[in-house]
Amino acid sequence: MKFTKSIFGKDSNDIDKFNELDLDERSIVFYAENTASFVTFDQIIYELTEKMGHQICYLTSAKDDPILKNKNKNIRAFYIGDSEITKLKFFLELKARILVMTMPDLETFHIKRSKVYPVHYVHILHSVHSTHYAYRNTAFDNFDTIFCTGNYQIAEIQEREKKFNLKKKELVKIGHGTLDSLINEVQNTNIKRNTSNNKLILIAASWGPNGLLETKCQEVIRVLLDSEFDIILRLHPMALKKSNKSIQKIEKSFKDHSNFKLETNIRDKKSLFLCDCMISDWSGLAIEYAFAFEKPVLFIDTPQKINNPDCEQIELVAFEKEIRSQIGEILSLSQLSLLPSKINQLLLSQNKFKEEIKKIREETVFNVGNAGEQGAKYLLELKESLES
Repeated sequence: MKFTKSIFGKDSNDIDKFNELDLDERSIVFYAENTASFVTFDQIIYELTEKMGHQICYLTSAKDDPILKNKNKNIRAFYIGDSEITKLKFFLELKARILVMTMPDLETFHIKRSKVYPVHYVHILHSVHSTHYAYRNTAFDNFDTIFCTGNYQIAEIQEREKKFNLKKKELVKIGHGTLDSLINEVQNTNIKRNTSNNKLILIAASWGPNGLLETKCQEVIRVLLDSEFDIILRLHPMALKKSNKSIQKIEKSFKDHSNFKLETNIRDKKSLFLCDCMISDWSGLAIEYAFAFEKPVLFIDTPQKINNPDCEQIELVAFEKEIRSQIGEILSLSQLSLLPSKINQLLLSQNKFKEEIKKIREETVFNVGNAGEQGAKYLLELKESLES
């Protein structure tokens, strides 16, 4: 999408301007809590506005969200502020037919269902992860519709609905727009591969107290640098907010190493194309990388990321746990000295993994390459049904 200057100043918010719109102009509304949200929305918004010619509204709490400067006449963008009090009041009084969001935990924190209008709430799962380990237990309970990546998410949500007698949600077989975008870039990119004499390793750590970044990341980096690998540490947006001390320690330890660098901009995907091998723990990006590049990942076996203490009440193995041994290899924390040899073995085995990864991707992800169109069609059908 092309962008130009916003017609609104961003020193204050645009809530009044949004509320001045007729209800028909607020039929399909997207909400982005940060700039990362647009990556998840991108394909659906493109299909709706560029290919189908339909108007949408786009609300954002990020002042630097590039879509605020869009020049697409079918996208009306509004900055609504980032204050929790402002957002609480705004969403309680929201009038719109459909609100689409990637933020989970509707009703749990400051994003509440409207008390003045029967808004239909659609959640797009921004991760390929299962729903019952990496998310809080009630993360999806209060949505009306969930756009699902694969059958495993549908089974997990239905199991929770049945077990706790929850309202049944519309669980739609959409796929994963972020994965589709990455696959498209892989097929059409002109970015050159790593041309250094050293192998380039991308560390894509998740975030959380037991993750690689917070525990063994310094040791991993040290082992790799001592073996003359080039290293990029790609930071999750939440790590930048929650793991500042760990990041500062790593920066201090390796600031004099020319073969090491930090990457903080997740919108920049260049490192994914340049790297020879990815190392991860429980990051959803690792699965997306394997599926898009059809290359294996080396997983460091930190404790599984669990944000739901009641996860075992849903007696289904998490997708991110089940798939790791199928799309790469797992290295225990006691074997970090073996990292260089494991990486070299994995690089030699890439062709062996390629066909298996493609097969698993097609079997587990809905509508590969077509998630945006499927999501857009559903939203238009939903809009028509709510208007009738």
